[in-house]
Amino acid sequence: AERGGRRTELHKMAAAGAEAAAEEEKRLPEGDPESGGDSDDEGDSDSSGDGEDEEKENEAEIQRLEEQLSINAFDYNCHLDLIKLLRQEGELVKLRRARQKMSELFPLTEEIWLDWLKDEIKMASESCEREKVYELFERAVKDYICPEIWLEYAQYSIGGIGQEGGIDKVRSIFERALTAVGLHVTKGTALWEAYREFENAILETAQPAPGSIPSPEQQQVLCSQLEKIHTLFRRQLGIPLLDMEASYAEYEEWSEEPIPEATIKNYKKALQQLEKCKPYEEALLGAETPKLAEYQAYIDFEMKAGDPARIQLIYERALAENCLVPDLWARYNQYLDRQLKVKELVLSAHDRAVRNCPWTVGLWIRYLLAMERHRVEHSIISEMFEKALNAGFIQATDYVEIWQAYLDYLRRRVDFTQDSSKELEELRSAFARAVEYLKQEVEERFSESGDPSCTIMQNWARVEARLCNNMQKARELWDNIMTKGNAKYANMWLEYYNLERAHGDTQHCRKALHRAVQCTSDYPEHVCEVLLTLERIEGTLEDWDAAVQKTENRLARVNEQRAKAAEKEAALAKQEEEKAEQRKQARAEKKASKKAKKTRTGDKRKADEDDEGEWGQEEGFQFHSSELPSKRHRGEGDGMLPEEDMEVETGLFGRSGPEKPDGPAIPKEKPSTSRKDIPKVFHDSSKDKVTVFVSNLSYTMAEPEAKLRELFGSCGEVVEIRPVFNNKGTFRGYCYVQFREEGAALQALALDRTAVEGRPMFVSPCVDKNKNPDFKVFRYSTTLEKHKLFISGLPFSCTKEELEDVCKAHGNVKDIRLVTNRAGKPKGLAYVEYENEAQASQAVLKMDGLTVKDHVIKVMISNPPLRKLPDRPEPGRASPFPAPRQLYGARGKGRTQLSMMPRALQRQSNPVAKAENGMVQNSPATSSDPPAEPKKMSNADFAKMLLKK
Repeated sequence: AERGGRRTELHKMAAAGAEAAAEEEKRLPEGDPESGGDSDDEGDSDSSGDGEDEEKENEAEIQRLEEQLSINAFDYNCHLDLIKLLRQEGELVKLRRARQKMSELFPLTEEIWLDWLKDEIKMASESCEREKVYELFERAVKDYICPEIWLEYAQYSIGGIGQEGGIDKVRSIFERALTAVGLHVTKGTALWEAYREFENAILETAQPAPGSIPSPEQQQVLCSQLEKIHTLFRRQLGIPLLDMEASYAEYEEWSEEPIPEATIKNYKKALQQLEKCKPYEEALLGAETPKLAEYQAYIDFEMKAGDPARIQLIYERALAENCLVPDLWARYNQYLDRQLKVKELVLSAHDRAVRNCPWTVGLWIRYLLAMERHRVEHSIISEMFEKALNAGFIQATDYVEIWQAYLDYLRRRVDFTQDSSKELEELRSAFARAVEYLKQEVEERFSESGDPSCTIMQNWARVEARLCNNMQKARELWDNIMTKGNAKYANMWLEYYNLERAHGDTQHCRKALHRAVQCTSDYPEHVCEVLLTLERIEGTLEDWDAAVQKTENRLARVNEQRAKAAEKEAALAKQEEEKAEQRKQARAEKKASKKAKKTRTGDKRKADEDDEGEWGQEEGFQFHSSELPSKRHRGEGDGMLPEEDMEVETGLFGRSGPEKPDGPAIPKEKPSTSRKDIPKVFHDSSKDKVTVFVSNLSYTMAEPEAKLRELFGSCGEVVEIRPVFNNKGTFRGYCYVQFREEGAALQALALDRTAVEGRPMFVSPCVDKNKNPDFKVFRYSTTLEKHKLFISGLPFSCTKEELEDVCKAHGNVKDIRLVTNRAGKPKGLAYVEYENEAQASQAVLKMDGLTVKDHVIKVMISNPPLRKLPDRPEPGRASPFPAPRQLYGARGKGRTQLSMMPRALQRQSNPVAKAENGMVQNSPATSSDPPAEPKKMSNADFAKMLLKK
């Protein structure tokens, strides 16, 4: 139906000619609401009052958006909101101006261009206004390759065929459209059909009147027109497009002659190629935006095929949906630079790249190189460089790179055979400006120049020395470099020495090395050796003696300083050892005191049990190890307790001893109902998939089972909730929640970080980390995220809503996460996620150093440091005994972290294997043989080993 409607429209427009143009002028009636014409004045006073209020609100909002854009012209969303409001209010002049400003800063999307074009078409009534619409179409098709815009362009041009040269102009636009998007597998067919229907309409107008005999001229025109349509059919059938079979059938029906064999052959070949393309098109159709991986696979496929037109088209299709991906632009531009090398095409792609991703310095550098490669005028290249400086790069080093690229370009323009030239003076002026720019603009913004080793000044000195034979200027530059904190580095002095050696004289080489010996602090021996080598080859005896004396004195001072530093370090180490020995002695004394107390208490308890044992047995009141609550050692983390740990945690004296054996167990008349009398229930690891581990709960939570059952009831049927208590019956802040179905447990994970009684509740899968050491529950990214910001220095009273009000002025905020501690208290940190990298980079520029409630905040792109992981034994070097689960910090073990493993067994975790402990001598790391399993040891072997120790 859509195809038939388009054909009818094309027939009418082509046949009518000038009448179609007149109809175009009458499309917009005076009373059209979008044109701001008169509307119905009838209505009650309430509705008119509401309309006036809404109009005032819109005017105020328009004014606010215009002010916002005057402050930050790169606010993409602000431009969109302003255009939407102006279009709604019918402010056509302001609307045109707003669209113009936005198009100068950003490439516009297909939807924005189509709205703009339709509005302009409605207002274009005269030929001069139609020319402006043509100019607007020309700008639109340059931003992105969009089949819909090309089709709208061609159809609009048909309305002007009544003018002189109108038909040729329409054909020219159709041919350009086919070149741009005629190969589009899914949308190219519409353009081919529109072109054919236009030619068919021309054919009908050229037909002679019924009953008349055409003249030779008319017959020639008819044959020529028929040949045009035949050619379009044959061209289309040679391209892999969807619905090719219908086009072939249409050609068979339309043509009075048999289809040529060459056309059939090309058609079958195109069908085969279409079958190869279909999997990639289907993958794109079923994928979610941005479809980057699917497009990359499609690009790789076309690159192997090697058709430049198809490669260009698939890149353009990918960029239309991923216009903010710098790497994709870089790959596309690299392909155009190296393969196609068409000036207009290459420069247009580079220009669109930097307009889409202005924060990426690599794209600007490639653009400058492409402009130089295609011999663009110097003034245009300089203007583009100035735009790059105002693009707002994220890092200080980016400015160093763009300056270096521009300076390289200026250096290549200079003819150094002349003593002086305009280009040379411009180069020197640019070097001086670069140094000053990095010192003032960049250092003020980033608190660093981005060029600590002064590479730009080094290159300037090399240019002056090697190309301009101006060693005096080079020495001045190097003297300036050394005063910027580089005099302590040996490599900087040696770089200067090499320059003097190549273009200076021996006297200045000697002077530089003497200063280097005096100032260098990192590798003074190397500098001393270079000085002695120089004097050995070119120096006199006096020079040699002076160099030897200077180097000996310097090295003596260096060795003395190193010896003092070593003594100081040894003294500190000795102090640490003494403190550690004192702590060890104190722990031993405390342990001995505690052991003696336990012995006395145990003797007293044994006597009491002998006296009262029969009475206790008669009452039937006994303690069992399964009834005693567990006690978890401090510092074992928030993960779930494995079964072996929970079994050990039944008491201080072992698995069956009571917690406080200070006196006899005196029974009461009625059994106690305290937590101590509840039988201990161990976790069944076979039910991990239907269980979640909940931690970081408040110790003072009353009735945790009831509280959590109510909280997790929305996720699914809760089978059991097992809160963990200590020996005193106090809740320990964590528990197990078991569901009936696995899906309910997965749904419960969404409650992670939910605030419960003022603390964030942690919900994690029930996983034994002894068996799964690589298991990770940290759910946030730890890599560079260019669309996300990290903000520090926030006041603790700052809420999520307040921060969102600050951030949304710079883009569309998708999510905000305030970082809190375990108690739910804010830490003054936050992560803010924007829709894309462009918004995030603009937010960094505008928000860094902003004052929020008397606090100056720091804003940067989110790039967390690498998380330090504990060292793990290499494969094949594992100990035959499980390593202790607890990883201790710099302070060693706390008193509640005493290892229950014998020392003899602990030594087995040493990476060096020992034969007497049951391990083979050869380490798998040093042998090519596969690692052998450790020898199993019997109880007798253990006894012998322990007796040896």
